[in-house]
Amino acid sequence: MYPPHTASLRLFQLGRCRSVKEFEKLNRIGEGTYGIVYRARDTQTDEIVALKKVRMDKEKDGVPISSLREITLLLRLRHPNIVELKEVVVGNHLESIFLVMGYCEQDLASLLENMPTPFSEAQVKCIVLQVLRGLQYLHQNFIIHRDLKVSNLLMTDKGCVKTADFGLARAYGVPVKPMTPKVVTLWYRAPELLLGTTTQTTSIDMWAVGCILAELLAHKPLLPGTSEIHQVDLIVQLLGTPSENIWPGFSKLPLVSQYSLRKQPYNNLKHRFPWLSEAGLRLLNLLFMYDPRKRATAGDCLESSYFKEKPLPCPCQDPPAAPASCPASCHCPRRASVDVG
Repeated sequence: MYPPHTASLRLFQLGRCRSVKEFEKLNRIGEGTYGIVYRARDTQTDEIVALKKVRMDKEKDGVPISSLREITLLLRLRHPNIVELKEVVVGNHLESIFLVMGYCEQDLASLLENMPTPFSEAQVKCIVLQVLRGLQYLHQNFIIHRDLKVSNLLMTDKGCVKTADFGLARAYGVPVKPMTPKVVTLWYRAPELLLGTTTQTTSIDMWAVGCILAELLAHKPLLPGTSEIHQVDLIVQLLGTPSENIWPGFSKLPLVSQYSLRKQPYNNLKHRFPWLSEAGLRLLNLLFMYDPRKRATAGDCLESSYFKEKPLPCPCQDPPAAPASCPASCHCPRRASVDVG
């Protein structure tokens, strides 16, 4: 199923690792929990790449486990909608490690902040379809991302959307082993995580997809909680109070007793999105099923009639190489990213 090489082979056979000196750092483009990212030029090929310096300042025992996991997973993955890890390079010291990634011009969060006009519904469909294709590939390969959010979705100037930042991702098997529930950024965190489940499945990624789809449609975050208690309350306000009837096993979740849930019998998605079609509302409701076992899969979503009705997803999902060649009549996400500059 996977290529025979592993992260440990690629990372620690230093004779095969190139030096970071072979890359010219052009500018700093971001800094996350797990490292600083630069736009850089490979002096051997002239290719523009993203160079991610692995953060080591708090490590005493070698490479952080989060980075090892990210390297291990990304070396296995090759998909148009997953960020590409090209190679691992080293600096002057063994502790100085850089990941050479495919370069993307924008991240979706920055794009949303700087766009003069919001994405159209056709553009939203195009973006979400690409996220779903990448997720379907991940889930078929038994990987849960566990930190999907708009800032972890990158976009090239060709309109290709790529899921990035695999520092919290995990491979899983059967039976599913317990994992910490303190994952997924709060606004995108599934209710089972908030209520303390230690059994995580691909359904937590699908809840996050629902939050992303809703955020793109509404032009603002759907559930911007300020604390875990507030997050649970926002979910209940939107979807109604969960119960054993709709979510078998709900009452046995570890943290249920710590919450005093408001009595709210109604699902308010239709009131939040009064203009959305029945197919669109149906898709959101499937992504926001309380019971993780009933939540839509990536494959289910790709078959949704929402993506087959007007406005159809914009046609530029595989656009020409040069941004200027995108026709003025095109409404693809690439056009939005070019307009922003």
